[in-house]
Amino acid sequence: MRLVLVGPPGAGKGTQAQILAAHYHIPHIATGDIFRSNLKAGTPLGVQAQVFMDSGELVPDSVTNEMVKDRLLVADAVNGFILDGFPRNIAQAEVLRANLVEKSTPLVAVLELSIDNAEIIARLSSRRTCRDCGLPTTNTEKCPTCGGDVYQREDDKEAVIKRRLEIYEEQTAPIISFYRSEGLLITVSASGSVQEITERAISALSRIS
Repeated sequence: MRLVLVGPPGAGKGTQAQILAAHYHIPHIATGDIFRSNLKAGTPLGVQAQVFMDSGELVPDSVTNEMVKDRLLVADAVNGFILDGFPRNIAQAEVLRANLVEKSTPLVAVLELSIDNAEIIARLSSRRTCRDCGLPTTNTEKCPTCGGDVYQREDDKEAVIKRRLEIYEEQTAPIISFYRSEGLLITVSASGSVQEITERAISALSRIS
């Protein structure tokens, strides 16, 4: 299974990616993890990225593309992978397609987690984070896991969430049309419980895998 997972912030991509990766016995490859790994190891690509980050600039697509390409060459990704957070734009999607076609390992599907903006805002703005253990919760007083105090992160405030959704629509949503035209897009509702969303995703993917 070679899969790209797309959807707006708050759709539950990270959670579903981990569950699906375990189900299909393939790695969950998140761009944030790739960046941290390259920076920590001081790889040539990590050094390049650090220069841009230190100057307050965005890491260019060329560096990100190469990091992802290198990660997909690791042995654990030979039999498949789930990409989470990449590609973020059509240019990256085209580079990914070319890299995979070159290896004769094209994508099997692109899974879109679809959810209304109003539900995302309600979901994320109600989220609190424990100051002690760092786990998210909807409890507004104490963490149900460790009893620690909870607080609302800046990026969980309504105004910030709305701006994140605007950025998603501007920069990332166009790849949905791109993958639809490629005949790879599968859309499932991201409303409901984690288990319900997972069941929808696996059912949809079982029809094409």
